[in-house]
Amino acid sequence: MNAPSFNLATSERTVHVGARRIFLTEAGDGPVVLMLHGGGPGASGVSNYARNIGTLARHFRVLVPDMPGYGKSTKGVDRGDPFGDLAACMLGMLDTLGIRRAHVIGNSLGGACALRMALERPSAIGRLVLMGPGGVNTTRQLPTPGLKRLLNYYSGKGPTLEKLTRFIRGDLIYDGSLVPESLIRERFKSSIDPEVVASPPLRGPKGIPKFRKIDFTRDPRLLSVQNPTLVLWGTEDKVNRPSGAESLQRRMPNCDVYLFSKTGHWVQWERADEFNAAVLAFLARDGGEAQVSRINNCPGAC
Repeated sequence: MNAPSFNLATSERTVHVGARRIFLTEAGDGPVVLMLHGGGPGASGVSNYARNIGTLARHFRVLVPDMPGYGKSTKGVDRGDPFGDLAACMLGMLDTLGIRRAHVIGNSLGGACALRMALERPSAIGRLVLMGPGGVNTTRQLPTPGLKRLLNYYSGKGPTLEKLTRFIRGDLIYDGSLVPESLIRERFKSSIDPEVVASPPLRGPKGIPKFRKIDFTRDPRLLSVQNPTLVLWGTEDKVNRPSGAESLQRRMPNCDVYLFSKTGHWVQWERADEFNAAVLAFLARDGGEAQVSRINNCPGAC
């Protein structure tokens, strides 16, 4: 969303996953942490985690992709099962990289992708960190005003700077005055990429046939997810309702929840220092770092 605020060597490359090209930024060394960005207009991997990559990369090998439909990656997402499509692609990327298990951090759409990855292939996931994930209680209540604005960004007269400003300053961040104009203009420029406009990654739910695909609370597999999970949610989130945190904790056997007061949908940006500290402590708990490192470095079937 804004220029990275860390001084750390990074590398960039393109990873081919089937017919898709996934743009990937890497930093650090150690156990693997995959960081999945949100789905707002103009989102991308590094911009989403500009305030977190530097801290985490001092302890981990951090992978920050642009998910399909965003940034420099191949555009287009399966509208019939968007979470499943993204999860399959990210699991495929780990396979291509030869990574057998990774901790996964996901914000909003990235959180939904991370959860779906754990449902589809729990053995590939170490610990989960979810910030205001999508797909929780979305089909039993009317969408929030913020989610409506996100899903309708490309509708009507199409994308405009005014629409994006209202979403970022009014819905995404609790204190919109903290968001600089340059940040909004950067995301607007990305949001009007002709390839994105031709195939927006997030649109309204019209045509999605099965609610189970977009509402995790209707998926019975959620009850059996054993992966240790940390859910971080802003109490003033106007995109995904904070009540989703309790819903996940009731259904997931190993789920901790932190609620952040006076915080919106972007916990990792609004409360970066606390976010970084909580995530580092959680990933290191009970030898979590060592477990992921051992699996990735173990030849054959450990």
